[in-house]
Amino acid sequence: MFIQTEPTPNPQTLKFIPGVTVMPEGVADFRSAADAADSPLAERLFAVEGVEGIYLGLDFVSVSKHENVEWHHIKPAILGVIMEHFTAGLPVMKDGAKVDTAGGHAAGNEADSEIVGQIVELLDTRVRPAVAQDGGDIVFHGFDNGVVYLAMQGACAGCPSSTMTLKHGIENLLRHYVPEVEEVRAVGM
Repeated sequence: MFIQTEPTPNPQTLKFIPGVTVMPEGVADFRSAADAADSPLAERLFAVEGVEGIYLGLDFVSVSKHENVEWHHIKPAILGVIMEHFTAGLPVMKDGAKVDTAGGHAAGNEADSEIVGQIVELLDTRVRPAVAQDGGDIVFHGFDNGVVYLAMQGACAGCPSSTMTLKHGIENLLRHYVPEVEEVRAVGM
């Protein structure tokens, strides 16, 4: 098994591409070892000293590290865990584990359902594919009085350029296509 790695805009996160399907349906975001109980793969990755976050996508695993740890110290161990896990045919998620299959979006406000539909469609078709290329995801949390609330996941969470992406990229795109959008704000997960 050959596992490719790609840098992400977040220097604390690397994208690992094992060449197999990681999550056949949905995504999973683990911000701590305590959160990883539903994923044998995430549990094993958190056992590598310095690992701070795991994001599982369709065909990739994004791993975030502590800022005081160097990639060259932990990358071989992470590659080993991923290779052993998939070579052994172990499950990524435990049976019955909850995964985010709602397209990464929270429920919208009924009063603005048409606007919310336009926002979610733009996020799904134009933004999420680009963000996934960087090993992350974006989650719609709501729309209220002209403000769109979004959360960044995976490599995008805590990325130094995420504020720029939200304000100059996503906000401009949404304002262009949906005149009711006045601002985009980040929310924590």
